[in-house]
This record gives sequence, structure tokens and C-alpha cells, in this order.
Amino acid sequence: MGKSATFQDIALKPPEEGEELGRWLYCELRAAILDGRLKPGMRMPSTRNLSKQYNLARGTVAAAFETLKSEGYMDAKVGSGTFVTTRLPDDSMAPRRISTNAVEEPSRAALSHRGSETVNGVRVLAASHSLGKAFRSYEPAIDLFPVNLWSRVAGRVLRRAPRSLYGQGDARGYLPLRKAIAEYVGAARGVHCDAGQVIVTSGAQQGLDLVARLLLDPGDIVWMEDPGYPGARFALQAAGACIVPVPVDQHGLIVDEARRQQAHAKLAYVTPANQFPLGVELSAPRRVELLEWAARENAWIVEDEYDAEYRYFGRSLTSLQSLDRSGCVIYVGTFTKMLFNSLRLGFLVVPERIVDAFAAARTLVDRHPPTLDQAILADFILEGHFGHHVRRMRQVYARRIEALCDAAREGLSGQLDMVRADSGMRTVAWIKTGQEDTDVAGRARSLGLEVAALSDFTVRHSHPSALILGFAGCAAAELKRGVAVIRGALEGQSARSAHFS
Repeated sequence: MGKSATFQDIALKPPEEGEELGRWLYCELRAAILDGRLKPGMRMPSTRNLSKQYNLARGTVAAAFETLKSEGYMDAKVGSGTFVTTRLPDDSMAPRRISTNAVEEPSRAALSHRGSETVNGVRVLAASHSLGKAFRSYEPAIDLFPVNLWSRVAGRVLRRAPRSLYGQGDARGYLPLRKAIAEYVGAARGVHCDAGQVIVTSGAQQGLDLVARLLLDPGDIVWMEDPGYPGARFALQAAGACIVPVPVDQHGLIVDEARRQQAHAKLAYVTPANQFPLGVELSAPRRVELLEWAARENAWIVEDEYDAEYRYFGRSLTSLQSLDRSGCVIYVGTFTKMLFNSLRLGFLVVPERIVDAFAAARTLVDRHPPTLDQAILADFILEGHFGHHVRRMRQVYARRIEALCDAAREGLSGQLDMVRADSGMRTVAWIKTGQEDTDVAGRARSLGLEVAALSDFTVRHSHPSALILGFAGCAAAELKRGVAVIRGALEGQSARSAHFS
């Protein structure tokens, strides 16, 4: 019979504040067994005694014992008790607790040069713990999303899904969803494609990452709108691209200026339907210029539609892809801005000749998006719910941009010139007081708003000071509150000054 364990000399580390006690006890006992403080064959105290010693519920101790027995660290003998096993399940690779007296040289292992360049300047977005806050530019009206309808569709899909949907999925995406996407972008944006050209991604950002990996070599020249979308710039830079910032005016990217700076670029990234962040549309003549340049140079054009599905005034031009005759345009879309952020489903429409390459690259990233989520979205689209939701949101967002402009006219006249956005989920507010936009945005953020300065999106070409304000996810009352806070920021108020006033 093995000697019974006593815990005075074993020195179980006390639990951290808030640590789950059952998990703590399991981990400490396992560590004591692996580093030899609890020796093979040693009898464990009873669950009753151990619970009293550490002021634990007896059930907590019993659960830890059961887990350790199931994993092979303890054996139970009827009538005799519980013992440390004499043969550890992973003895050959058992970790040993390092003595606290041991002094080791800190590791100097570091990120690679490419890794450092990849993450340099990238801001990790925090999880949203509140909804409808002014002035988030990335959030749709989640408060108005038909959650119950989505739940019913999801429940039906999960109940009826064949077992095959629980197996390995298609790297290109779930076929019914790809068919629905091809049909939608064809009708809504004039995109010429079939389901075979659609690659389903985990959001537009993953699509941009795939584009950068497959189409660019280190040192390749890329045209980018300036100001422009930082997420695209970082993805392209991570592939080693040399970014050429191209100025934007009221007609979009200035193609002549891009050619003057660097005619032999490998790729151009544009947001032609709703330029990010200025909201202008790439004019028809410049679309033709851009396509002719790409065909002549054997270059690629990445057309990112972002949130262009929401147009409130006038008709939008059809997609660049619809005008492409040489097969140089890659179309990027996402459902996160049209439905809800956590959905994380987007898509690429690529020329047929590179479909297989993108499918192969997709398998290296995460194989494929969750097939069941794709099946739910496919049914949501095919049953007409998606189209109905987009049409409804178009009306809601039109009212919200009007409410924002009205509030600005009443509360910020002479201080901000608010642009009534023709499309999208954000607008530009030009600062008329002569203040730097970064200063105003910083004070507004300290007062609780989520505001961006136009300068935050600029690489080289300066613009007058302006704020970028999202309106789609905010109710009218929140937009009015946000305008009042911006007035305080323009008048020099910050969280600190507000606290001491």
C-alpha cells in the first residue's frame, strides 16, 4: 500500500483571483504528479479531507479526481482509495516545474523582419461591448437586424442539413451560396460572372490578404487611393508591395497622376462606387482610363465595393468589373456591412484563369469558411430575406444621414460642414474653425465618441481638416447626442477639462 499524501510539503500554488477552483485544483495536482512532488503509488487523501483542507466543495475535489483518473494520472482501487499512477500517460514528455531560484537568460527569439513589417502600424479592433454608438463607421444597424428571422432560418438549416455538410467543405465555398452571390452581384452591380468564379472568404479582409499573397512579389508597385482604406494598405504592404499613394478629387482616383508617378505598377486598389473615406464615385472617363491602363500594362485592378450597396440619392454607375474586357479586375465584397459584423463572410469574384490558384491558396489559410454558416446565409438570400433587409436599411440609413445633417446644421453651423452622403455608412464633416482634425478627433474620443480624423487615412496628400463620421448604426437620438459632444470638442473640451469644469 502506498504512503498517503500530505499536502503541507507539496506547496500547491494558491489560485489567482477569479480563477475557477476546479480547474485550479486539477492543474495543480497534475503539475505535482508530473514534477514528482506526488510520487508514483502515493495514496491521495480522501475528497472529504482535501475539501476541508482547501475550503473547497467536495464535489469540486471529486470532479478534479475524476478528470485525473480519466487521463491516466490516478488509479482508484475499490476499498483502498485513490493512488497516483505508477505509469504516467506522457512520462517521456512530462514538464518539470522550474525552480524559482533558477536564473535563465531571457529568450531573444523575435519576430522575423517580414513579421515586424506585417504588423507595424496595424491597430487591433477591440470587441464591441455596446451597439449603436456614435460615430462608428464600420457598424451597420445591428439593432434593426431581424435576429428572430435569422434564427428561424438557422434552426431549419441545422435541423435539415445532410451529414455531408458536417464534413470537409469546398475551398471555394458552399456552392448554393456561390450561386446566390453570383446572381446578386449580377443583378445589383452588373458583375459578369458565374458561381465558378466566386471564392467565399472570411470577410473582405481575408480576400485582400489572398489577393496580396497571390498577385504580388516583394517590391511590386501598387497604386492606392490617398486618403484610402488602411486595411487594404496593410495587407498589400505585408506582401512586400511598394505603395504609391495617388491623390483623389471629386471624380475619384486621379489616373493621370498615378501614371505620372509610376506608370508600370502591378496592381491598383480602388473603391470606385463609394471611395473610402471621401465617399466620391470614380467617374466614367476615369474608369475607362484605369481599365485601358491595366490592359496595356498587364496589371491587376482590385475593385472593393465596401458598403456601396447602400445608395440614397441618384443612380450609381455599374461595377468596374462589368466593363472589364481583358480579365484584369478582381471584385471584393462582404456581408458584414450589409448584415452584421460577426458574420465574417465575404467573397471574391476572380477571372476564370486564376480560380484554381485562389482555391489552392484558400486551403492554406483556413481550408474554407464554416459550411453551416454559409448554408444559413445561402437560404437567407435565396428566400428573399437578404434583399428585403438591404432595401429596408437603405431607407433607414437615408433617414439617419438626414438626421445627422439636420443636427449639424442646428448645432454646428459655422464650425462643421457636414456632407450629405450619397451612399455608404459614413460621411465627411469638414472642419471650418481652422483646427487640426487629429486634435478635434482626440478630444471627441476622450469624451466617448468613436470618431476618426481624415488625416488618419492619409499617407502623403494632404486635405483640409475633416472628421469621418459613421451614421448607419446610430439612431437619431444618438446622432444628435454625438453632434453635441463634437461641439464640445470643437470648443476645446476634453474628458479632463469636462471633469474639472
